[in-house]
Amino acid sequence: MKRRLGAFATAGALLGVLFAAGAASAQKSGGILRSPFFDSPPSLSLLEESTFAANRPMMGVFNNLVMYDQHVPQNSMKTIVPDLATSWSWNEEGTELTMPLRRGVKWHDGEPFTAGDVVCTWDLLTGKAPDKLRINPRMAWYANLTEVTTNGDYEVTFHLKRPQPAFLAMLASGWSPIYPCHVSAREMRQNPIGTGPFKLVEFRPNEVIRVAKNPDYWKQGRPYLDGIEYSIIKDLSTRTLAFIGGKGDLLNGVTIPQLKDVKNQAPQAICEVVTSNTPAISSSTGTNHPLTTPKSGGRCR
Repeated sequence: MKRRLGAFATAGALLGVLFAAGAASAQKSGGILRSPFFDSPPSLSLLEESTFAANRPMMGVFNNLVMYDQHVPQNSMKTIVPDLATSWSWNEEGTELTMPLRRGVKWHDGEPFTAGDVVCTWDLLTGKAPDKLRINPRMAWYANLTEVTTNGDYEVTFHLKRPQPAFLAMLASGWSPIYPCHVSAREMRQNPIGTGPFKLVEFRPNEVIRVAKNPDYWKQGRPYLDGIEYSIIKDLSTRTLAFIGGKGDLLNGVTIPQLKDVKNQAPQAICEVVTSNTPAISSSTGTNHPLTTPKSGGRCR
């Protein structure tokens, strides 16, 4: 079977490698994407976690109000597009952000999505909800947020203390999913319910995370895949060997020097260098070092 190899830049000039059958696989429906994965997340709650071990497999379970256009290589304020919100507008003072919401969206358990879910999400994040997050790493993001109000079931307004144009960028982040009011924060750690293109099937810590296609997804024709399987293999060398041996379709975390070895053992790889803006982290101090910040990464198809 003919394969294509793809890589994506990640932290510390790391690369990922993607195998997909066929020349036009991105547009074909069906199949399970297998990904040897670098770590087991402490939980699956995106509001409580700060590691890509949770973010990567769980982003597809949820939707944001807005998101960055995935067809544009570099994120910017100009690339933000609607998701669960259908549009947005600021008041003249720049202190109120109003968003009409998409109708007819359902949570994975069949409950309807409404403006109340948006309020519940930010009440959790700001510590106002009766239910509490175990940890709240992004609470400081919303220090300028006074409250979120509703106008019926399908419109919300974010009220800010002072103008903050970058507030929209935070809402577009992969760390800003909408949570359901009717599911507890505790339940969301192991059995998250979202509105996204994939549903959680299984989470076995240190073994595997499986998600499957949401057949009732509100974006017609999506997702293309039937599911994704993340096999947790913490050692990079072991992950790489498993991938080369045909036990995976997507491999993230390959360093640039290692990429050459992967290509030598997978000559069908077609690779290109792409820009990365993720800083490297010093393993000894845990701080960012400008001299080690990568200016490029790689992508292979």
